[in-house]
Amino acid sequence: MTDAWGIADGYHDALGEWRVLSTATREALRRAMGAEGDAPPPAPVIVRRAGERIDIPEPTRLILEDGAELDFDGTLPADAPPGYHELRPRDDGPPIRLIVSPARCPVPTRRAWGWAVQLYATRSSESWGIGDLADLRRLGRWSAGLGASTILINPLSAPLPLRTQQPSPYYPSSRRFVNPLYLRVEEAPGASDLGPDLEPLAALGRALDAERVIDRARVFDLKMDALARLWAKSARPSDDFERWVKQRGTSLREFAVFCVLAEHHGGGWHGWPAEHRRPTEPAVARFADAHAQRVRFHEWLQWLAEGQLAAAAGEIGIMQDLPIGVDPDGADAWAWQDALASGTSVGAPPDRFVTRGQDWGLPPFVPHRLRALGYGPFIETIRASLRRGGGLRIDHVMGLFRLFWIPHGLPPAEGAFVRYPADELLAIVALESQRAGATVVGEDLGTVEEGVRERLAAAGILSYRVAWFEERPPVEYPELAMAAVTTHDLPTIGGLWTGADVAEQVRLGLVDSDRALDSTRARLVQLAGRPDTADVNEVVEAVHARLAEAPSLLVTATLDDALAVLERPNVPGTTSERPNWSLALPLPLEALEQAPLPRSIASVLAERRA
Repeated sequence: MTDAWGIADGYHDALGEWRVLSTATREALRRAMGAEGDAPPPAPVIVRRAGERIDIPEPTRLILEDGAELDFDGTLPADAPPGYHELRPRDDGPPIRLIVSPARCPVPTRRAWGWAVQLYATRSSESWGIGDLADLRRLGRWSAGLGASTILINPLSAPLPLRTQQPSPYYPSSRRFVNPLYLRVEEAPGASDLGPDLEPLAALGRALDAERVIDRARVFDLKMDALARLWAKSARPSDDFERWVKQRGTSLREFAVFCVLAEHHGGGWHGWPAEHRRPTEPAVARFADAHAQRVRFHEWLQWLAEGQLAAAAGEIGIMQDLPIGVDPDGADAWAWQDALASGTSVGAPPDRFVTRGQDWGLPPFVPHRLRALGYGPFIETIRASLRRGGGLRIDHVMGLFRLFWIPHGLPPAEGAFVRYPADELLAIVALESQRAGATVVGEDLGTVEEGVRERLAAAGILSYRVAWFEERPPVEYPELAMAAVTTHDLPTIGGLWTGADVAEQVRLGLVDSDRALDSTRARLVQLAGRPDTADVNEVVEAVHARLAEAPSLLVTATLDDALAVLERPNVPGTTSERPNWSLALPLPLEALEQAPLPRSIASVLAERRA
């Protein structure tokens, strides 16, 4: 049961025991929500499908998204176009946003395969210490030539624009904009004219490729120096840039102003002077005017990123990854602070893997505040992630249904689930994905509430099936799914087969036994069908041959497995103990393209998925 604000009365823990919501937690969550009275006030938004009935007591005009006006008698016309419309009462009452959604997201019409890639790790000889969007374009061209249709990439989301970069792509300052570190400097306008001036910086950047661990601070220094020189030397910005800035409107300007404020103050917005803590403050406008060229510079960086990402998407379908939340000190939290629950963060209750529970430090949207805004922040976030089509993987997709909120100062076990208007959120995802022509995958791993997978399937959202979690063989996976062997948080095939992954966890103090992953390794042995003495490369190829048998519409193989890498990109529960999100692939892109194992995996996937 939940109350009128969506707060659940308790939850079942990993042992099946019911944990009753404490009075202290309920009061803390209501304060964080700004919950006043018995229930939220009605929100000026209605979400429906064409042909459905809407009870409107007074005469109303239907203003379509394209400006056309229709008389409205309470039933949506069967041919009402999907989109964001407006119901306007004739008595001059407040308008109501009407969101008309298609039935479901687009679903692939044939079985396909692709790579799952950590872009920062995928460097070429031209990279400046970190994989970039030009590397993604090259990888896409090579992959398409081998029969792949998709590349699933890590979130490219922008962190705080500071030298000390947040390495985790799942803790972004903004989910709407791109990290400039992914830019290929030499492809920026004017770079050829500044060749001699840029070459020393390029040489220093390429020298960083000699180190396996990515030095983001050094990359930041070199790329921001080079890009600032290009901006300073450039002539009047192009007409294309000017049109693009106008199209992106307030959102782009707010983000760019935030970046300049963060540079000026040296950190996130909670530490700024009070006059700069809200984007609508007059002092923020004065600051932006005083630093107009630097604001334009950050707008220009995003224009470059969109152009380079579009070029990569021209080679192959790019599936972007949407993090579950944002840095509380970042740009999106600054812009939408009134829609977020201050004093709480999202996490997970205790389970058999993490007995204390997890606090991810990400502030959640308040359901009734999000509705009151006509879902604007959610729509903008989904649209930005789908701008180049291809596809979208929604991290922790169960968050569209409910999230586990933890009041600050309390342990995770004292948190509570808060319910969201899932049908309306799914309708928006369907509308935006139809407009982009994009496939949507929901990361539904771990504990999944009863009925959630069925509702996702009805919305055309693919399930995410990972071999390490599946009791059934790949041939029995569902069709409406994306299948994979592993994820960025789980062992690679090589790490599991050799025991290197467990050895690392023992060294880090995360497990106290070298038998910690025995059940998962037994699943690997069953999938591979090879003796314990088999070579890692042979095992990797055999596992992907089994994965290719899945009837699932999409199958992905990681580049880490394609190069038999032993380390996983991220070990949950660690921060400074190891270089999470910072390990480059052991070979540059040029060598990867010629290596036998990636080509062998591609061959078996292409042949068996045809």
